[in-house]
Formats: sequence, structure tokens, C-alpha cells
Amino acid sequence: MTGLLGPAEIRELAARLGVTPTKKLGQNFVHDPNTVRRIVTTAGLTPDDVALEVGPGLGSLTLALLPVAAHVHAVELDPVLAAALPETAARFAGEAAGRLTVHPADALRVTAADLADPAPTALVANLPYNVAVPVVLHLLAELPTLRHGLVMVQKEVADRLVAGPGSKVYGIPSVKLAWYARSRAAGKVPPNVFWPVPNVDSGLVAFTRREPPRPDVPRKAVFAVVDAAFAQRRKTLRA
Repeated sequence: MTGLLGPAEIRELAARLGVTPTKKLGQNFVHDPNTVRRIVTTAGLTPDDVALEVGPGLGSLTLALLPVAAHVHAVELDPVLAAALPETAARFAGEAAGRLTVHPADALRVTAADLADPAPTALVANLPYNVAVPVVLHLLAELPTLRHGLVMVQKEVADRLVAGPGSKVYGIPSVKLAWYARSRAAGKVPPNVFWPVPNVDSGLVAFTRREPPRPDVPRKAVFAVVDAAFAQRRKTLRA
């Protein structure tokens, strides 16, 4: 197993890089090795999986993914963090660091061509709270090779993503994720494993891709109806 980042290593790295977590980028860095081990275990990666991580930050989860995946694509919007990640991997992950490709990019704009070699098969990420749902839906639409995944998001968002019809929190994210994949709640994560400590719990969502319910109907047309239906949820659809 590679070395993992604890609170002391996280603080040291952040200080050396002059990094202060920002709300704008939804940054909360995990500093608990047991939590990242749990995420990787729950993700159920096989040795031939190519992992895609969004928002790797200082590299806590990246270091846990490198020994178990065939390759890791890390997409990081913050240029300082993106530039530092290969060095962190070399320092803590040994030979496994060679399996890492860092993409200094916005996950909402990456394409299959950007991540083509090798193509990702599993999304495993501690997603920035402010863009979690759009990122998951964009990547599932853009990357047909993604077979499964495990994401950590705000608990409230996790509940909405896995909600079924009839649930009070069933909505647009629930329907759209279900178009692509079967999903389930995979556990809760307390605030104290993050720096800075958020004022909400986090939740894990596991998903496995499946064929769309109606492959003969264009996804964009279905999603337009879903958007319209939930925009008018207080009125009857017939009206």
C-alpha cells in the first residue's frame, strides 16, 4: 500500500503550495486515510479498471487509487493543485505514480477525446459540492466507457440522486441518473474527516451503468420533458 495523507501531511502540503481551500471551487480536502480506503474498497475496482477522479485536490484519494487501478486520470481545475499532484504521487506512491495522468481542466468541459488513452471505466471521486450533479451527468453522457462508479457528495445531494419515484426528494437528478445507471446509497461520511470541516454530512453514491430504459428515444428529448415536468411539479402535467 502506498503512503496516504493524514492531517499533518495535508497541512504541510497546503502550506508549501500556499493553498487555502475555497468555497468557490467547493474544496474540502479529506485528511483521514481510513475514509479514502473505505471509498476505494466500496468502489469495487478491479486491476483492469481505469479510474477517473474529479477534484483530486492535494491527492488524498489519488494515492489510494493508484495501487489498485490500472491507471488513474485526475481532472483538477485548480492549476496549482494540478501541477503539484504528480510530485505528491512520486513522493508517496512509488512506482504506482507512473499510472497517473493529471488533466488541468474543468470536468464539465472534458470530452472522451481528452481522456482516451486509456479510456476511463470507473468514476471514483470526492466531488466539489457545488457542481456534483452536473459533473456526474456530463461524464456519464460523454464517456460511454464508464461502467461504474462511487462518488462522495453532500448527503442531501446523495439522497436526491438515489431517490425513487414517490420519495419526497425525487427530482431531476434522480430521473437523469436513473436513465444512465442503477444507483444506491453506499454510506455516510462525517464532516470531521475534511479540512476545512463542512457544516453538512457527506454521502456515498454507487452506480452501475445500464442500457437506457428506452434506447429508441433520444436522451435529449427525454431530458427536456423531465426538465419541463419538474419545473411545473406543483401543477398537473395535463394542465
